[in-house]
Amino acid sequence: MIQNLGEDKSIYLQISEMIEDEILRDILREEEQVPSTTELSKFYKINPATAAKGINLLVDKGIIYKKRGIGMFVCEGAKSKIQETRKTSFYENYVKKIISEAKLIGIDKAELKKMIDDTKEL
Repeated sequence: MIQNLGEDKSIYLQISEMIEDEILRDILREEEQVPSTTELSKFYKINPATAAKGINLLVDKGIIYKKRGIGMFVCEGAKSKIQETRKTSFYENYVKKIISEAKLIGIDKAELKKMIDDTKEL
């Protein structure tokens, strides 16, 4: 788990994204138990209702489910579901803006592709 929560977005969203990130990194796998609301609230020193709101967001998305009397678990297919959602979001929030800015400043498709290909991080 991330040690510190940021100030840039709601805590419950950060909790939800942190769990999604752990699923994407295979720290949490399908059918594995996720940290409880109590564990999250104690670890981050937050209100249990805030932790529950983050957990419930993932339940609503079909990423985790409740085993009555046991806890919350990662759904089968959760990783691919998160990847698809994030790919769409990535395209809408980043790729479209990059293309728009590239056009504005005169960078053509070939030059933009070269910039991406030359980037060492990928």
